[in-house]
Amino acid sequence: MNQTERRDREIAYIADLHVQEEMKACRRILQKLNFMDRTDFEGIIETVRELIDAEGAFINPPFYCDYGKHIHAGKNFFANYNCTIIDVAPVTFGDNCLLAPNVAIYTAGHPVWPSTRNSGYEYGKAITVGDNVWIGGNTVICPGVHIGSNTVIGAGSVVTKDLPDWCIAAGNPCRVLRKITEDDRRKLFKNEEIDEEAWQDIAARGYAD
Repeated sequence: MNQTERRDREIAYIADLHVQEEMKACRRILQKLNFMDRTDFEGIIETVRELIDAEGAFINPPFYCDYGKHIHAGKNFFANYNCTIIDVAPVTFGDNCLLAPNVAIYTAGHPVWPSTRNSGYEYGKAITVGDNVWIGGNTVICPGVHIGSNTVIGAGSVVTKDLPDWCIAAGNPCRVLRKITEDDRRKLFKNEEIDEEAWQDIAARGYAD
């Protein structure tokens, strides 16, 4: 196997010249994205479409990744400023995922033993994120993690293990704090509820179910 094939099988590989050519192609698009007029929303959406597998996704520059083509997102994907996705292995998002500023998602890793690590071999392990997930600012997601649908991850978390559906999780290491329940339907911030005018608008537009 060549090194690209090894990488894509999620086994030990070396980032040789062929792998680096793929990374260069990604960086050319990143250069364009990260130096665009920040008010050119249509241009940003079009450039993001060149970079990642997502239709209509919006990413607030600056944004950083290794390949771009290994990132797959459903509808309504949004990543805020200074997001980093090291997509050596696939990173897959469901629909309606929101990433706050400074989220870092790492599929890449290196051997623990020093001399083995110095050989240049590394690896990537895929990360999957379900539908309707909100990832808080400065969160780090480590290789191989699966995050369930409808889950909220608190700011500053370090996610080292899988998280289930319908939970609020936070901390370092990140752990489940509680399940999301019917009582959360109108919650805005802590115990504050969404005001009646806004709730009527939400209901009228079909989002109150």
